[in-house]
This record gives sequence, structure tokens and C-alpha cells, in this order.
Amino acid sequence: MKTSVTDGHLWLHFTKTADWLGDDPSVLTIDRAEGCYVWDQSGKRYIDGLSALFCAQLGYGHKEFGEAARAQMDKLPFATNWTYAHQPALDLAAALAERFPGDVDHFFFVNSGSEAVESAVKLAQQYHALNGEPDRKVVISRNFAYHGTTLGALGVTGIPALRAPFEPLRPVHRYAPNTNGYRPQHDDPAQAVEDIILEAGPRNVSAVIVEPVQNAGGCFVPEPDYLTRLRDICDRHGVLLVCDEVITGFGRLGHWTGSERYGVVPDIITFAKGVASAYLPLGGVGFNDRIAAAFRSATTSMFTHGSTWGGHPVACAVALTSLHLFDELDVLANVRANEEWFGQRLRDLMNRHPIVGDVRGAGYFWALELVKDRTNKVMFDDAEAERLLRGFLNRRLLELGLICRADDRDEPVIQLSPPLTADRVVLAEIVDIIDRVLGEAPQHVPVTTRDTLQT
Repeated sequence: MKTSVTDGHLWLHFTKTADWLGDDPSVLTIDRAEGCYVWDQSGKRYIDGLSALFCAQLGYGHKEFGEAARAQMDKLPFATNWTYAHQPALDLAAALAERFPGDVDHFFFVNSGSEAVESAVKLAQQYHALNGEPDRKVVISRNFAYHGTTLGALGVTGIPALRAPFEPLRPVHRYAPNTNGYRPQHDDPAQAVEDIILEAGPRNVSAVIVEPVQNAGGCFVPEPDYLTRLRDICDRHGVLLVCDEVITGFGRLGHWTGSERYGVVPDIITFAKGVASAYLPLGGVGFNDRIAAAFRSATTSMFTHGSTWGGHPVACAVALTSLHLFDELDVLANVRANEEWFGQRLRDLMNRHPIVGDVRGAGYFWALELVKDRTNKVMFDDAEAERLLRGFLNRRLLELGLICRADDRDEPVIQLSPPLTADRVVLAEIVDIIDRVLGEAPQHVPVTTRDTLQT
């Protein structure tokens, strides 16, 4: 006998309880997957236009993953990285060192993106203490940026509504303007970061943490020199630069890391999601030689952090298989070959539909911001946004067979992040569905139809 979500035994993540325990539950239960598609229990097929949650980089159905997991389970099903080591973790760290930029070639494995950010915050603070600067505890992140849900990572997260139920958090967090070019928060976001460092006192600041392309709010792409300027600012003030690559790493932007795409070598890189292409949970932090040297300064030094499951041998074996398949399938080249084509198809939607105010993104990571009046950038009010997103878009997209994200943690956006193996047939199918839905949206919310878009 099958149970269902409406029984209330399983509680869902970041999902309103009314959506599955209310009078009209509307939760999709996924049954199987293959390639870029998933099927529900009734047999209906959907394009996975979000790579599950920005993590199923290679899509579904690669038997090599199961074979690697089975072989590792037969040989060594579990060992910790707590005092001991095991070969899959050693091999994975070496493989990542070959792929990550510059001297980011030391790796500490955990289980998730939140844990990776938590680890990075602790690593930075302890690094400064080892260097005789224990007061460096302030962490600067950006408005609306999502960095995780553990209490430390939540403090770094720049979304007030997510922090509010759990405050007070550590009183060391500062939030800088993000790189939203459509609705700028500052005329010079990089300088705004330096201003916060100076205000807090440089000797009190531990780290600046940014995603190369910010996820929450809808794929905020930086100006070309933004990250290199942050690198210079951090160097001048002795602050560590952390790039959160939980989403942007492992091919999402057409490179192993978003840092590489934007020409910067951070001190610390956090990662998770795509490292094992979502076939098993795995995350971690990569850091540079300078940080590693501080922890080697005395024979008694250690990074005072750890977890039982971090660097699980089966997860590491699966991640190594993922890296091999990336090379075998030439995945990075596929993303780079299709990026501009995909982006142009999305910009064509903007030309046809006045409800689209902006299209932005890179690689296989795009967002369309929705507006009431494009000419004047007029936003939907809260009731209209609720009606648009949850009353219409989410339901209609699923009806037409597309899983993506219709979100309003900042302004309403449709966010797309397909598997990196998707070809133009799949990408065109996504665009066609979005085209149809955008054409129907003005029936559900007020939209100014006059079009003064400059093409």
C-alpha cells in the first residue's frame, strides 16, 4: 500500500504546509528519471528544468554511478576522515586540485552546501586566530544571497525572512549590495563592500563571501571586473575572499568553477550539489596554500571541526565517477556551445511578452524577472505576486510538463537550470513551454501591454 505526502508523515523542505496538508494539496511525487526528464507516479513526464535543485548536472540514468557505489560498498562501505583517511577521499581531493583555480588545492569534505559554508566561516576565523588576529570575526555577504540553513550559514544568508524565526544570530554579519543590474542597489557594489570593511574596521573582518552569480533573486550576474576588484580589496585589508560555488561550480557556468569564468582565485571555495551530480550527498571547502600553511604552523595545530559522514567513501567514489563522466561526455563544452543560443531564445521571449522585465544569466543558469509594467519597472504587489506565482505559474508549468522555479525571494522570477547534458532539443522544449505560460499570465494578473522595449 502506497502512502502519500498528504498523510503528513513526511514533512517537506521550504514548502508551505497548506500545499500538502491543506484542502487542495498539490505536491508532485516523482517516481523515476532518465536523461533530462522525470516521471510522476501516474506516468506523466516532465522536463527537469532545474536539475532537481541546481545539482543533477549530468541528468539521470548513468549506470556508472551505481556500479561505482556498489564496488566501493563491497570494498569499503564506510570509513571516516576523522584521524584516518581512505583512498576515495584522497583521490577526489587530488582530482579537484587539478580542476580548481590557482592554489586552491586543499580539501575538507562535508555533506551539504550549508555545512560547506559553515566550515568556511569557521576555517576563516580560525585561520586569522592562528595568525594572531583573533578579533577578525565579521563576515560580509550580500543582500538576498542564500548560503544555507545551519545557524552559522543562516547568519551569512542575506534573506531577512529566513533569518527572522531564529534570531538573534551571531552579531558579526554585515550585508552588502548585490549585483542586481536590473534594480541596482548601489552604483558600485564592489566599492560598497570595501566601505563596509572600513566601517567595521579592517582588523575585525574575517571574510567576504559571494556567489560568482548570485542565485536568490534570480541569477544576478556581476560586472566583468567585480570579482577581481573584490580580490584586490580583500588583499589590501587582509580579508579572505570566499566564493560560494555550491550552485555555480561543476559546470553550471561552463567551467569547473564560476571563479575561473570570472578570472579570480579566491582563498576558499565552498561546493556541494554538482560535485557528485546529486547521485549522493557530498560537499566541501577548498582552500589555498596560505591557509593550509597557517594550520601547519605547529605540530599540535588542527582545524577544530569535523563530522562523522564528511567525505563518505561511497560518496567520494561516486563524485570521482561524475568527474570522469564530465570529461568523457565533454559536458563543459556542451554548456559553452549552447549558452548564447539558450540565452538568445530567452531574450526572444522578452521581446514577445511585456510581462518579462529582464533576462539574465550565464551558462545553464538563467532567470526571467516578471513585472507589471516593463517601461517603468513597476513591481507586482504581494497579493499579485502570490496569485501569479502560486496561483498560476507553478501549477501551469507542471501541467505543461516543466519543472523549474517560480520564486519571489526578491522580485518574481522564473529560474531555469537544466542538466548540463541538455541539447538544443531539450532547451527548445523548455523555451516553448515558458513561451506559452507567459502568454497566458496576463489573464491572471494586471500587466501593462504597451511595449517600449528597445531591441
